[in-house]
Amino acid sequence: MPALLAMTTVPGTADVVVVGGGTIGAWAAWFLARSSLGEVVLLERDTLGQGASSRAAGMVRAQGGTEAAIRLGMFSRRFYADQRALLGIDSGFVPQGYFMPCFTDPEVEHARQRIALQQSLGLDVRWVEPAELDELNPSMAPGQTLGASYAPGDGYVDPPRNVLAYTAALFGAGVRVCERTTFTGLLVEGGHVAGVRTSAGDVATSRVVLTGGPTLAAVGAAAGVRIPSHGARHQVVVTEAHPDFSPDRLPMVFDLRAGIYWRPCEGGVLWGMSNPEEEPGEATEFDTAYFERMRQRMATLLPTTGKVGLRKTWAATIDYTPDHLPILGPAIGADGPIEGAFVAAAGGHGMMWGPGVAKAIADLTASGETDVVDVTDLGLDRFDEHGRSRLDPDPISLPFPE
Repeated sequence: MPALLAMTTVPGTADVVVVGGGTIGAWAAWFLARSSLGEVVLLERDTLGQGASSRAAGMVRAQGGTEAAIRLGMFSRRFYADQRALLGIDSGFVPQGYFMPCFTDPEVEHARQRIALQQSLGLDVRWVEPAELDELNPSMAPGQTLGASYAPGDGYVDPPRNVLAYTAALFGAGVRVCERTTFTGLLVEGGHVAGVRTSAGDVATSRVVLTGGPTLAAVGAAAGVRIPSHGARHQVVVTEAHPDFSPDRLPMVFDLRAGIYWRPCEGGVLWGMSNPEEEPGEATEFDTAYFERMRQRMATLLPTTGKVGLRKTWAATIDYTPDHLPILGPAIGADGPIEGAFVAAAGGHGMMWGPGVAKAIADLTASGETDVVDVTDLGLDRFDEHGRSRLDPDPISLPFPE
């Protein structure tokens, strides 16, 4: 099997081409290489992992609000946990335990319903009363909540290490990586994929997977496919180290009401946020004003954050879909579905659902079916001409723009 190469030219033919070298595209290419389809080519306009994948916070949870979200989270969490045995390298997964606190009676009721669904699908999750939550979160201000859902197996990965892991996996599987190579169009004959156009030449192929995270809509446009996936600014900070932020005192928490999450990081606490009032679009500048607003909420919940400085701050553009659910299914052009072309998006949960989304789209590409998740309603056909979904949104997600 040929070794992975960072190429400036493309092969004339391939059995399958994957567009995008982020978490979803790279792991999809790896799964496809293991499916015995033949030669897999991965196109990346920059270098592997240079988009949102290397700038993520690395949160991994199976506590989703819909069956699809739960199943994708469970698959991905298990994949990260088993990586070292499978690959000899891993993405740095730590099963830290994850709380989702409630602050009102309706939130408690919704959480209990969510837990029942999660448990019915086999997730190890339970309701935690306020006193136990305070006991298990010694650095969090006591008496703030009405309880929380808690999944001890949820955790986080190290995003740069995830990029390293999938790069090594691609190398081992013999995927041909064409970096600094832009996808510019889809070649279609009689409703079937015939090849792809790139900045380095055409590649004849009968199968294509379109990914791209925040740039997926542009990738779709180049292929003649309308994909209602958008980008939004997401901000992450890491505080200075403090004894209160020792990992044994700091389980992960998602304050769904404010759209803030946190986890341990390098002796401090990493926390992230998105502003739902912002206009969608690409943005990588840090919004200090919004950070200061959210910092007040953090100081109320995790008081020591108000007493320490920051070690790191960054902003990245991450993707989202109108219903916060993944896109998994055939590409649909002006004349209908394009046979052999598939679209994959994680709906703002790239690190969290990435391996599950990647495996599902690889299965669909190779055989037309998958047992990772029921994809019946997850295709592009769920959106109308205005990009509105017929599905109820996943209620457990960051607050992205409407």
